[in-house]
Amino acid sequence: MDLQTLTYIVVGFTFALYMGIAVWARAGSTKEFYVAGGGIHPVANGMATGADWMSAASFIGMAGLIAFMGYGGSVFLMGWTGGFVVLAMLLAPYLRKYGKFTVPEFIGDRFYSRGARIVAVICLIICSVTYVIGQMKGIGVAFSRFLEVSYDTGLLVGMFIVFFYAVLGGMKGITYTQIAQYCVLILAYTIPAIFISLNLTGNPLPQLGFGSTLVGTDVYLLDRLDQVVTELGFAEYTTQVRLSTTNMFAYTMSLMIGTAGLPHVIIRFFTVPKVKDARSSAGWALVFIAILYTTAPAVAGMARLNLMSTIEPAPGQHLAYDERPQWFKNWETTGLLKFEDKNGDGRIQYTADTATNEMVKVDRDIMVLANPEIAQLPNWVIALVAAGGLAAALSTAAGLLLAISSAISHDLLKGVIMPDISEKQELMASRIAMAVAIAGAGYLGFNPPDFAAGTVALAFGLAASSIFPALMMGIFSKRINKEGAIWGMIGGITVTLLYVFQHKGIMFIPGTSFLGGMDANWFLGIEPNAFGVIGALVNFGVANLVSRLTAEPPEEVQELVEHIRVPMGVTEAHDH
Repeated sequence: MDLQTLTYIVVGFTFALYMGIAVWARAGSTKEFYVAGGGIHPVANGMATGADWMSAASFIGMAGLIAFMGYGGSVFLMGWTGGFVVLAMLLAPYLRKYGKFTVPEFIGDRFYSRGARIVAVICLIICSVTYVIGQMKGIGVAFSRFLEVSYDTGLLVGMFIVFFYAVLGGMKGITYTQIAQYCVLILAYTIPAIFISLNLTGNPLPQLGFGSTLVGTDVYLLDRLDQVVTELGFAEYTTQVRLSTTNMFAYTMSLMIGTAGLPHVIIRFFTVPKVKDARSSAGWALVFIAILYTTAPAVAGMARLNLMSTIEPAPGQHLAYDERPQWFKNWETTGLLKFEDKNGDGRIQYTADTATNEMVKVDRDIMVLANPEIAQLPNWVIALVAAGGLAAALSTAAGLLLAISSAISHDLLKGVIMPDISEKQELMASRIAMAVAIAGAGYLGFNPPDFAAGTVALAFGLAASSIFPALMMGIFSKRINKEGAIWGMIGGITVTLLYVFQHKGIMFIPGTSFLGGMDANWFLGIEPNAFGVIGALVNFGVANLVSRLTAEPPEEVQELVEHIRVPMGVTEAHDH
């Protein structure tokens, strides 16, 4: 069976499964729409959280960035996984104990202010819409290859699919759909990695194969990769640092605390029955996430080696363009891979020198999806990877859109503007908000400010500078009042946005990218994507200063903070 037919069958089957689940688990109430009724088992919720968390940035973008950034790409691995531990230990159980539907609702109640709730909604929408744009980039990449159409056409098709099952099912449908999507995406990620590791090193475990010698030689895979990239003028793969050590640290911290402040992940912990289940869910999610994240460095390194070795079999031996393999032609159709014959010799020169480099576009986001084709794996494996890429992008896009819609309908409409609205009207408003968010994010996805993982990193920085500090201070500090929280959030996200705009212009202008070289005017050499940690420090500083200069929170609010932090059953034990 040819690849295109097989891909249609595999992807079509997975989509039929997702849509069937969405119809079966259709939300009938606001509680089911927002938190799936609050009755999801911790293991199932951990799997759904894993799918929600491992977006197009993880499945498609992360390994692609590591493939070209080398060692410097480790910021994504350390930041995202480390952040999940922070979320599991410091935020999730306390927010679950509080028992509200959304993050802005907690902030509004804790800081006894509609104003705080509105600011939190605005911050949430800014972060989530930026994040969704990264998912839309991944959806466009995956659908363009799967359907063999342009990126723009692929994105339009993907928007329609997301609209169907996210708007219909709400959190209940999304949860069960994400469990299925996790199974698809993890198989799609690990099976090709096992094949390629076996082909290159003879070791079936990619994590170990990455540090092994190549088949039939005593040369280590990483040594060979270093040799290949340096011969073509690129930086050495294993020592390449992302701009500077300070920038690496800031980037890692921004991703870490941004993870703990992302509302679409936090909201998942409201779907389990008990507080203990929130911790358990986080533990299971970390296990499910680790399977992909420990495999990603191997996928990245092997993909880069396969790509370079195919186009440049040896120094000075350039592949003839007319003899380019089928995978090359397939990706050229999408517009994400482009060749320009600068010297007219009909051969492909791929070098680090932009003046002579004829591979004028190699989109980082194609690496994971193209890798099985480059490695000439069986067609069913290539089809499975296409299905996995789509599952990863669609699962997170759905979770993010739910966070956006619930912020608008539940926090803004029900909580502030129209408190007497009926449950049926609130549900309808939420679905309309989600549809508008899909349209807006899809439009912005036509000109994303970065590759999928880069755009997502920017969203993490915005969450780090606005939502994370407000949650941390809300849980662990009785002294922070409404004025402090409001001005802290405003100060943190404003500083971060101004820094991004100042150094890279207004987002979403075609051709704008956050992966350029070092800018002499960067603060402490920190790039825009990593600036969220500075915004967070501004947030903490402003909130504490303003709170010290204004009245203490009411006594009942301070008691609420105390209650949130005390484990269930402790007060009863003291009474006896």
